[in-house]
Amino acid sequence: MKTQTKTKLLLLSSFLTIIFIFSGFVYFSISNYSNDDFYKLLEIRAVTAAKAELNEDSKNSVKDIRDLRNKFFEKLPNERDYFFEILPGKSFEKEAKSLDLPKSFFGEIIVNQKAEYNHKNMYYKGIRYKAKGGDYIVIASAENYIELHHSEYLRRTLIIAIILSVLFSLIISIYFSKYIFKPLVRITEKVKQISSENLHLRLDVKNRSDELGELSQTFNDMLNRIETSFETQNNFISNASHELRTPLTAIIGEADVALSKVRKPEEYIETIGIILHEAEKLDKKTKALLFLAQTGFDGKVQKFDKVRIDQLLWDVKETLEKIDGKNIIQMDTSLMPENPSKMKVRGNEQLLHLALTNIISNACKYSDHKMVNVSMGASDKSVFVAVKDSGIGIPENELKYIYHPFFRASNTKYYEGFGIGLPLTRNIIRMHEGEIIVSSLLNGGTTVQINLPAGNY
Repeated sequence: MKTQTKTKLLLLSSFLTIIFIFSGFVYFSISNYSNDDFYKLLEIRAVTAAKAELNEDSKNSVKDIRDLRNKFFEKLPNERDYFFEILPGKSFEKEAKSLDLPKSFFGEIIVNQKAEYNHKNMYYKGIRYKAKGGDYIVIASAENYIELHHSEYLRRTLIIAIILSVLFSLIISIYFSKYIFKPLVRITEKVKQISSENLHLRLDVKNRSDELGELSQTFNDMLNRIETSFETQNNFISNASHELRTPLTAIIGEADVALSKVRKPEEYIETIGIILHEAEKLDKKTKALLFLAQTGFDGKVQKFDKVRIDQLLWDVKETLEKIDGKNIIQMDTSLMPENPSKMKVRGNEQLLHLALTNIISNACKYSDHKMVNVSMGASDKSVFVAVKDSGIGIPENELKYIYHPFFRASNTKYYEGFGIGLPLTRNIIRMHEGEIIVSSLLNGGTTVQINLPAGNY
């Protein structure tokens, strides 16, 4: 059963339950009220009948009561009055049998001064009346015309109202289910159109504050990530095949040339040197590719521990200055917190060392070994590192490609590199749930900021 059908049935059953509960409440409330009101009416008639029949004080007053009763009291269906004198030891068994009343009815009147009873729409109200001639049980009885006529009318009205309510409930349920599921139907139809050939399609987000808008936006974000992954994969495959084919072609070409004829020993040495150089380049690219692929995982297999970013940066500085004495790195600690434990993050020290080394070494290389400024600091929620150089920068229209494997900006042809460092660094930072922000100006330098969540140690 579809969810839309379930919703229709749920709304309809809810409406019907409420309707039946309130209809039953109205019917029984009015029925009970009419019964109570009819008993009060019978009690008035019993008292009036007692005064008219058992009052011997004044014949005129008795006559007046009878006249008023006949003039103003509406005659009830099968109305009857009964008078029974209360005598010592009298059980009223015969009277109860003749009126088809329970014997307890008479006993209740004697004890409680009054009693009520109904049977087959005949209602009886009995009172104990003390006259000069003795104590009497006075019983007024009649058919409940309210129950006969008013309640029947009420039942018909409620039945018609329930039938109309069921129809309206059905219409409302169908309308609301269609209204509620209409956006979901549109989303489903749109999602069916999206495939690997048209990942650029997106869902319409009309209201980001409601659940469907949030769902659509979340799905669009997922499509953005998938589309980026597809593009990255395609670029990776095409670039990797090109980058690996170039040294292989050079190696094969040199080997073919060397083997084409017998040559002098120094020529073989030169050829082998070229082959070795190209093989080393191929080895470096292969290792970089493998490491880049490994960092594409979620990092759960990596060992994470407490890492002090400031200490790590000093170690990176020392390492880069040992590799190349031309590197000039200035550490700016003015933004560091007083509590050094705030500089701790949860991460893998070797991977973070590699990421920071890539960023700072690029800054040194592309600024022709001018001074590189490295700032560090921390807040309650994050630790940040900013690396700023005054090098060649990156053309504005090429910034969006800097994370593509093997991509190198158009102004870097005189600098060595494979275009692996920045994609590798971004993967490592993502593994640590951080972000990397690159801003650059052509011939105006580059600033790279890395934000990592604080370790809260």
